[in-house]
Amino acid sequence: MAKRVLAIGIEPGSADYSTFPQLTPALVRDYIEAQLLRLRGLGYEVTSCLIDLDATAEAAVTAALREEHFDCVVIGAGLREPKERLLLFEKVLNLVHHLAPQAAICFNTTPADTVEAVQRWLDP
Repeated sequence: MAKRVLAIGIEPGSADYSTFPQLTPALVRDYIEAQLLRLRGLGYEVTSCLIDLDATAEAAVTAALREEHFDCVVIGAGLREPKERLLLFEKVLNLVHHLAPQAAICFNTTPADTVEAVQRWLDP
């Protein structure tokens, strides 16, 4: 049976790219899609949960976590930085801890290294 992965990240159109001027929403979407395709190609079942930076974020994460059982939840770097997102990051992390306590939790450092983050915990 394939291991299930939930990938939580900021909707690329909602992100602030001022500290990363080389990135654009389209480029980030491409990176995300490429990583999801790689994970699927490696045999994982992957669900993407891209959230906005408003009150709907918690509801979207809650719905995704209640919909299925996940073996691993990867939380994107965009949720951890800038530090103004700390409260949202904490809320997401606590939702994962509460609603999917059996899931490994991992973090990518860019939209291009999600596969490696998942493999650290599902293929040690």
